[in-house]
Amino acid sequence: MDSQQTVKSEIDTSGDLFNYQMGAQTVEQLVQVKLKQESEPDSDKSSENLKNILGISSEISQTNFVCQYCDYCTVNDINFKKHLQSHINDKIQQCNFCGKCFAYKSELIIHLRSHNGKKPYGCSHCSKSFTQKCNLIKHQQIHTGQKPFKCSHCHKCFFQKIEMVSHQRTHTGEKPFQCSDCDKCFAHKSTMMMHQRLHTGDKPYHCTHCNKIFSCTNNLAQHIRTHTGEKPYKCSHCWKYFTQKASLVSHQKRHTGRNPYQCSQCDKNFARKGLLSSHQRIHTGEKPYQCSSCGKCFGQKGHLVSHQRNHMGEKPYQCDYCDKSFALKVQMIIHQRIHTGEKPYQCSKCNKCFTQKGSLVGHQKMHTR
Repeated sequence: MDSQQTVKSEIDTSGDLFNYQMGAQTVEQLVQVKLKQESEPDSDKSSENLKNILGISSEISQTNFVCQYCDYCTVNDINFKKHLQSHINDKIQQCNFCGKCFAYKSELIIHLRSHNGKKPYGCSHCSKSFTQKCNLIKHQQIHTGQKPFKCSHCHKCFFQKIEMVSHQRTHTGEKPFQCSDCDKCFAHKSTMMMHQRLHTGDKPYHCTHCNKIFSCTNNLAQHIRTHTGEKPYKCSHCWKYFTQKASLVSHQKRHTGRNPYQCSQCDKNFARKGLLSSHQRIHTGEKPYQCSSCGKCFGQKGHLVSHQRNHMGEKPYQCDYCDKSFALKVQMIIHQRIHTGEKPYQCSKCNKCFTQKGSLVGHQKMHTR
């Protein structure tokens, strides 16, 4: 080591890093501290100079910065400065949407993107964008095709180690994340956090178009597509596009003929377990979703949401061709066929076409009489 080492300790009073008072005077200066071997007489003086300027009691040895508040120790003055900020000016950056606090403005900026939907980091290979640069870098591995992390149970490969670790829990059944309110356990921390919002009622994600709030980013992203009309998921078998990946997967099973979930009461099969559960309520008569305004109960949550719009007078789905609005998306789609002339439902007996499935079913009864 050189007999003389220069360490810069920059104190920023802008609010992004340090902003504290030393007596009546705000500290704002760039400090040059010369650290010498302990055997040299000036070493103690240099150490005292730094302590006096910072207004804190921190020890500086030959190479170490030691925090007086905890056991943190580092040779890097920049890291030391950032660490001290967490003690001295704890969580000064607050989100105006949800009240969450952060130690650094850079952390707040990243967090705000979960509310405003901004994704400044765009992939040069495709149209995807990301809130953080690190997520973009991870995504770009998809284009290179490199999957360096391999599952020891099934040999499936992954782009990231965290994906592999998460996947391996499907083999081991491990659920390390436990809810503090109801003791329910989860395989993923993000799933547990979403679950906990059922207890707290917290909905931190805010739509900038209509002020609706949501408990998770996925629900917000899906909702925003009702405003933008974006349908990023395309079927590889036909021309159809979808706003949600789950809808695409369900649709594609129509092409492949795969409907693995069969009703035990009748012969109907379904592409998704959720659809089967919803269908089985027809047999059981269960109606778990109750309207808070009139007490009416429904077998499906979607039917409850649609019903509640009658109370509120809400009609969020507007026709692209005229000024008519509708409470249900399916009503808007059927209406738009008046403008487009589309008749997607064709009779297999006489080839007559219809705009609605119900009209086709009614027509086909004429052939069976």
